[in-house]
Amino acid sequence: MNKPLWQPSKDRRENSLLMDFCKSVNLKPKSFKDVWIWSIENPQKFWSKFWDFSKIIGSKGNEIIKYDKIFNKTRFFQDSKINYSENILRKKTDDIAISFLSECGYKEKITWNQLYSKVCKLSAYFKSVNLVAGDRIAGYVPNKIEAIISFLACAKNGIIWSSCSPDFGVDGVVDRFKQINPKMLITCDYYFYNGKKITIVDKANQVVKKIPSIKETLIFSYEKKKIKNEKNFKDFNQILNNSELDESFERYEFNHPIYILFSSGTTGKPKCITHGTGNVLIEHNKEFMLHCDIRNNDKLFYYTTTGWMMWNWLVGGLATGSSIYLFDGAPVYPKIDILLEYCQNEQINLFGVSAKYIDHLKNENYNAKNLDLSNVKIIASTGSPLASESFKYVYESIKRDVHLASIAGGTDLVGCLILGNLFSDVYKGEIQGQSLGIEVDIFNEEGKSVKDIGELVVKKPFPSMPINFWGDEDGKKYHNAYFQKFKNIWHHGDYIEATKNDGFIIRGRSDATLNPGGVRIGTAEIYQQVENIEFITEGLVVGQNFNNDVRIILFVTTKNNEDLDDNKIEIIRSVIRKNCSPKHVPAKIIKTPEIPRTKSGKIVELAVKKIINGEKINYSEAIANPGSLDFFKNLNNLEN
Repeated sequence: MNKPLWQPSKDRRENSLLMDFCKSVNLKPKSFKDVWIWSIENPQKFWSKFWDFSKIIGSKGNEIIKYDKIFNKTRFFQDSKINYSENILRKKTDDIAISFLSECGYKEKITWNQLYSKVCKLSAYFKSVNLVAGDRIAGYVPNKIEAIISFLACAKNGIIWSSCSPDFGVDGVVDRFKQINPKMLITCDYYFYNGKKITIVDKANQVVKKIPSIKETLIFSYEKKKIKNEKNFKDFNQILNNSELDESFERYEFNHPIYILFSSGTTGKPKCITHGTGNVLIEHNKEFMLHCDIRNNDKLFYYTTTGWMMWNWLVGGLATGSSIYLFDGAPVYPKIDILLEYCQNEQINLFGVSAKYIDHLKNENYNAKNLDLSNVKIIASTGSPLASESFKYVYESIKRDVHLASIAGGTDLVGCLILGNLFSDVYKGEIQGQSLGIEVDIFNEEGKSVKDIGELVVKKPFPSMPINFWGDEDGKKYHNAYFQKFKNIWHHGDYIEATKNDGFIIRGRSDATLNPGGVRIGTAEIYQQVENIEFITEGLVVGQNFNNDVRIILFVTTKNNEDLDDNKIEIIRSVIRKNCSPKHVPAKIIKTPEIPRTKSGKIVELAVKKIINGEKINYSEAIANPGSLDFFKNLNNLEN
């Protein structure tokens, strides 16, 4: 029997923000599912009451939801007016708003008053160079305070922000930014990763040459050193020093675009996913307050780069009155527990990481017994499914009394469809429940609702849907991305299973789902088994077209680069056969030097699948370690 790993105490549940919200709408739930059902049955009331509960600054208007027969034409808060940055910068104190730590040891902090001042000064400069609402500014920046100042100054003026992390190469940056024609680029002189100091300036110069719309480039120094004479760039901090305060906060429509995020771009040119101002504000408020129980003066830290949606999510946490903490560099440099030590030293309340980070600590048998993590009340994990054994590892080796929230959603909604809550128990391998106000369901191939395994869908419109794809004038790309599989139903692309605990297990991307002999198998089912085998560090599984069917090919990396002999291969097959089924057993198991992954750490299954099926891939620039693909291109033993 799958016993809960963690149960919220009655006191914690009764004193949660979720319970406060329930009381505000006269709801007396017996379970989280009761709250979720009420929220999807009463969407107008739910979103309107939550606007009030989260104290959003702005005029709410009268039309909460304007329904349309077409899913993505429905609009929320159609006649409301808000300013995102006005909501973020509401706190006027000398308390710390943002704290920064680099892997090289460099630290910075900024108070709420200082943040307000710098955002208002940069806003004034944007106006002085005739940047107006609807223009785009691109950030080619590390995860530093200046990046957040830049974004908030954009949002204050209705300018659309978009960012890439500096580990992207020139072509990867141009593939993204050139599509949106930014008028300004903001960058940095260098950054650090895994013990190396890496210069950005030359790459930024090349980007500017390849994107004619960029008329001006601002640069800041990573360590507040004097910027060397860069004739093509203007000094970011000098501009702040010389600018007046612009304290006007014009309010924009709820759906006014705030930022453009990009799909991974591993199988084609990245899609430019445009999000709305109020859409992301209300969704992030809901996730932080009702699902994570985050409140004024809490401390939030998510390990991310500016190229991953979790950066946008983390910045949204400022609206709760919480301070946010940034780390720039490799997650295990200069030592394996640098992130956890940061949590200890800064007394972090919410700590967020990728599932692969937790897997890495588990594989290294790391134990946090020497750290004081007493302030960490929630650990959030995303990026890929968190394996059952990794759940168990967190409670055994990191913190026994923590709320472990595996969360899943994506860049498409810059938030979650399923995530944690303080009313439900945490079970090994399971995500606790649905996102409030979002009618999540599971469909089979025929588009019928099922209670077990199938496609993750959303049956009714929700606020944080993208407002459009930039440049997709006729909306075809948008429609094909979400509504092609099931008519007027949001198809998310995850293969998912409902559990008897009212939770969910992500079984992998449905476009990477394996179909040997017509049986649908989620890749995550195999990963969960493989990565618990002592001599394996990681796996990648794909389907290969073979003899008019599909066969499973499993690639693995091994601890200490051990050889993969026949005995080890049989152990892998035996574990998968025993814990999954004979259909799950790979036809071939091959050792690879490394697993290709995106910049945000996700395994790149589709690119490998294309390669081994003889198809071309054109966008290896989107992959963090593109050289890893050479191994798969040179394989010559997959013909039989």
